[in-house]
Amino acid sequence: MGIIVQKFGGSSVATTEKLKIVCNHITKEFKKGNNVAVIVSAQGKTTDKLISEEKEITSSPNSREHDVLVSTGEQITISKLAIMLNDLGYKAISLTGWQVPIITDSNFGNAKIKSIKNETILNLFKEGYIVIIAGFQGITENGEITTFGRGGSDTTAVAIAASLKADKCDIYTDVDGVFTTDPRIAENVKKIDLISYDEMLELSSLGAKVLHNRCVEIGKKFDIPIVVKETGKENSTGTIVKNSKSLENMEISGIAKDDNITRITVMGLENKIGKTYNIFKLLSEHKINVDTIVQSFGESINKNLSFTIKTADLTETLRILEENKDSLTAKEILHFDNLSKVSIVGIGMTNRTGIASKMFEALYESNINMHLISTSEIKITVLVNQDEADKAVKAIHNKFF
Repeated sequence: MGIIVQKFGGSSVATTEKLKIVCNHITKEFKKGNNVAVIVSAQGKTTDKLISEEKEITSSPNSREHDVLVSTGEQITISKLAIMLNDLGYKAISLTGWQVPIITDSNFGNAKIKSIKNETILNLFKEGYIVIIAGFQGITENGEITTFGRGGSDTTAVAIAASLKADKCDIYTDVDGVFTTDPRIAENVKKIDLISYDEMLELSSLGAKVLHNRCVEIGKKFDIPIVVKETGKENSTGTIVKNSKSLENMEISGIAKDDNITRITVMGLENKIGKTYNIFKLLSEHKINVDTIVQSFGESINKNLSFTIKTADLTETLRILEENKDSLTAKEILHFDNLSKVSIVGIGMTNRTGIASKMFEALYESNINMHLISTSEIKITVLVNQDEADKAVKAIHNKFF
């Protein structure tokens, strides 16, 4: 008897008919003799609806009360699913994040998991229960309800799988695995049967929306195989994410796109490492994530620093930089909006020649300008105009695949 963790997203549990399909996936594993823990999201657009109703009250809700509100969506799903399984003759029980409990820090809206006390789940397994757990939520040591932010149910699922030392974690979604790029953008995309944690982590961090990067990090840390499958497909083999070196012969694994990016350029900084450190320390203190950093060095007294942020953080970022402009000794702060990151990802890219030139050739042939380039061992990222991002993805995909 093994332990299988299954996760079903909002679109997979949106209606009663879809919940019946979910029950089939659950009972199929249970009939094999496995213990099954199921993590679910709120149904359909429930969380968006709750946030919309919240905005009718205020544009700046108390963060604690925000988490109390949005955590209710998953509670509805777990109860409905448990009721349905019970009606089918199976022993099923629902647990909220705080009933497990999943212990987190107190960063409301983007809490991190500190520990999972899984005795309750294991005892319920012994009693023959299928355990249905609310994703996206936990509780602090002081008893405060918290939520995990974007991709929170994915994070819950893989964390539960790691805690239980599960055989695998199946993530059910509306696509049949991970593809070489978004099928809504490019034609002739290919499904990836097997991908490494590192590659999936990069794709997720760079805008691919199949898995959230936090859940991939946990999977890698605890070596939990993650399988991405299509809910509506009876025998979906999906994509397996695990430690693997079998992809070294591929040029690249996939192409990701991330919209709503702004480039910030701080002009005329003193050529001292402390000035750069102070900028990122200030932004970190205000929980602003920074990516794709490019800094000019040289013998000049001054230097320029460029980095990217999500456009949603622009107002706060500019406020922080302007308020500290004198102490940072910055001469000018510029920003460039309506940009997108387009990235290619593949292990061992540094061991192959011509990958970068092939990517840039695709952009050149499509007359697409690059605003910034960033590279690492397994990725190359370019910044392009947002209205040309889909065109860039298509061109690059056609060049490599």
